[in-house]
Amino acid sequence: MLHERQAITLWWYEPTLIPGLLQTDAYARKLIGNFTPPLDEETVEERVVARLERQDLLTRKPPAACSFVLYEAVLRVPHADKEQLLRLLEMGRRNNVAIQVLPYERAITAALMGPMVFLETGDHERLAYSEGQAVSQLTSDPEVVSSYTERLSMIRAEAFSPAESARFVERMVEEL
Repeated sequence: MLHERQAITLWWYEPTLIPGLLQTDAYARKLIGNFTPPLDEETVEERVVARLERQDLLTRKPPAACSFVLYEAVLRVPHADKEQLLRLLEMGRRNNVAIQVLPYERAITAALMGPMVFLETGDHERLAYSEGQAVSQLTSDPEVVSSYTERLSMIRAEAFSPAESARFVERMVEEL
């Protein structure tokens, strides 16, 4: 998160959850409040507040250029309610935020290998972050960053454009 605050660009692919930078209070609270082992209410509140404060990255001056690709499953979980979907549409209208949806029928193997985040700092350091259930990795190793960049490029090529993605999410909102 320290590097995230310093980011001038951020690319995020997420196959399972709405990224923290795009979450509503209610969505974040459901996720954090459902933690195993259970957290006490004070810890839940602290983590929700911290998560929402991170969203300053999207609105600060100068804003970071952010691109998010969300696998369709992310939008279909119960936590992704109407308020959350409307939040995605709102953020996607910002000139520094692009949101794309990768629909089920366009999923490729690279899209099923887990989430990843790339960022570039003001010093032009490029970092890749990935996480799994038991381990997370943040690296500036050029080979790893390059490999992940290639994987994300393949996923982005299969995803709907930002305009098509907005229409897709709008249809989902209408169905709720």
